[in-house]
Amino acid sequence: MLDNPPMLTIHRGHARPDPALVAAFRGAQTSHLADAMEGRGALDYRIKPMDPDNAVFAGPALTALSYPADVVGVYGALAEAQPGDVIVVANDAYTATAVVGDLVAGMMKNKGVAAFVTDGLARDRAGIVAAGMPLFAAGIMPASPAANGPGVVGAPVTLGGQHVRPGDIIVGDADGVVVVPLDRAQQVLERLVAVRAAEAKAVASVEGGATANDRIRAVAAAARIIGP
Repeated sequence: MLDNPPMLTIHRGHARPDPALVAAFRGAQTSHLADAMEGRGALDYRIKPMDPDNAVFAGPALTALSYPADVVGVYGALAEAQPGDVIVVANDAYTATAVVGDLVAGMMKNKGVAAFVTDGLARDRAGIVAAGMPLFAAGIMPASPAANGPGVVGAPVTLGGQHVRPGDIIVGDADGVVVVPLDRAQQVLERLVAVRAAEAKAVASVEGGATANDRIRAVAAAARIIGP
């Protein structure tokens, strides 16, 4: 293990969502949330759970930046995390070393962290699964990072194509992760009601034997036909 003096900056004092607001998002399907935000909010498809059977979570973002090949930002986020937080670590999508492993995942679980999300890589998958905390990464690789810094905690980050501010509500399931901006959370919840109702109606139709819907029929009817 490398032992070098870290360089870490921590920003404190960000807004935190009301626990009741966070609770309202628990169990929401990420696909429904993306629909409720006009197709926006989903992280890159490569960011997936290490254990799809333990992937459901919702919580406020504690953001961090860990520079490529470095883990200081992750350590800082672990130190700052409160129970229920989702640690969201931007790693510049670096793929030559992991940015998290099973021991740190276990410490996060012990501290009550709801989930860990990164655009970087993880290692020690078996240990991560055993730790029992939802952990999302862009893949697995065994090489460990350094701990030299710099790292930043509590500032806005961009990862997986989405801008994430501390306090935004992060929701995950086996399909992936969605970012709900805190200032839009109530609006998204209201829209989610309509999305769920439309989905329930469509599911009932398919279960009743439907082979098409109005949209599919309209597309087929407007097709240009070539040939007999």
